[in-house]
Amino acid sequence: MENAKAGVFLQRACALVCLLAALPSTSRAQQPAGVGTQSAAPTVITPRPSPAPVTTTKPSLADFAWLEGRWRGNWGPRVAEQTWFAPKAGVMAGLFRLVEGDKTLVLELFTLVEKPEGTAFYFRHFTPELVPWEKFAATDLKLASLDAKEADFENAVNGQPKRAILIRLDSDTYTARSEIVPDTGDPQVIEITYRRENPVPEKPNAGNGARR
Repeated sequence: MENAKAGVFLQRACALVCLLAALPSTSRAQQPAGVGTQSAAPTVITPRPSPAPVTTTKPSLADFAWLEGRWRGNWGPRVAEQTWFAPKAGVMAGLFRLVEGDKTLVLELFTLVEKPEGTAFYFRHFTPELVPWEKFAATDLKLASLDAKEADFENAVNGQPKRAILIRLDSDTYTARSEIVPDTGDPQVIEITYRRENPVPEKPNAGNGARR
């Protein structure tokens, strides 16, 4: 029973976390649970007001190209990792993994999809055996507002999550904020701050050097 409850909690909590994947202002009612921050559970908090409509002429996946690469953050004792692929053929895809100790808690696949009506954010959660948590369609959020620092996606179907917000702090740091609004009970907010992981330099080949 405890495992089942934990699974439901993580299913709700991981929504942006991840990237979506979950994307990324710094003055929030809750301190971001970033690297070095130990916040083991979400803080109950009133969500921010809904954003103003998108003000840019026509947002595109090019506005999210900065996400390409590998990212790492902490959520309490858990390690959150994201990998984003570059935009291509109208889609930007990614993978999220949440680990605690030597156990993988959840995997998440997510996409940003460019459509005539706007940018959509889809994601689904899986066990390590790739058994999907969502039994039907993937979670679907639509881009509601966008500027140079923040992208705000909203869920028109339910509140789990109701909003997924990607907040760019600098070129190598962003916060993924997920606002969960259950049918009953208080809303919850999950924040994870990610830092870019630079590729490990390739070690020189001593054998080739010796031959030269």
